[in-house]
Amino acid sequence: MGDSVTLDWTPNFALKWSDFQAESNPAVFEDSHSVVKYRFTWIVNSDKINDKIVFMIEDIRIFTEFHPLLSWVRISESNDMLLNHEQGKFDLAELVKVENLPKLKAKFYNKHFPTRGQNEPQQKQFAKEDSGKMIHGEVEKLQKLFEEKCLKYHEDTKYGQNLEEQSKYDRLNNKIK
Repeated sequence: MGDSVTLDWTPNFALKWSDFQAESNPAVFEDSHSVVKYRFTWIVNSDKINDKIVFMIEDIRIFTEFHPLLSWVRISESNDMLLNHEQGKFDLAELVKVENLPKLKAKFYNKHFPTRGQNEPQQKQFAKEDSGKMIHGEVEKLQKLFEEKCLKYHEDTKYGQNLEEQSKYDRLNNKIK
């Protein structure tokens, strides 16, 4: 794993139990817990139109990340079936991202947004700050959607115990690999 504090989702990456580095929590029902979140980058450009600075958002990239230092497993319960279930959660996060990224991009691309500030350098700085806040709000919505789908995933699969349902999710998630 190296010095990284997160692991990015890629088609060929598979979680290992050694990626779950937090202490297990004896107070919860779950035998394992993985923390998966989204991170984003973007490019903001500005332009002068009718003596006003506007900004445009381009090249939004969203990364699906697994957080080893926040993820844990009860060692006594670690098995291939449970690990497959946790991998399924990571894959589900990527699937939610892939399915929703076009809508997110459509909300921002090829549009001009007004900026604030009293001079051009200040307006350009605010354009960077404001665009980040706008995208962050949409990524938070994406995170919430993933968390809702994750609850259904856990319920449907009984945390990987319902092999038939787990198999359905595995097939669905394999579409992104």
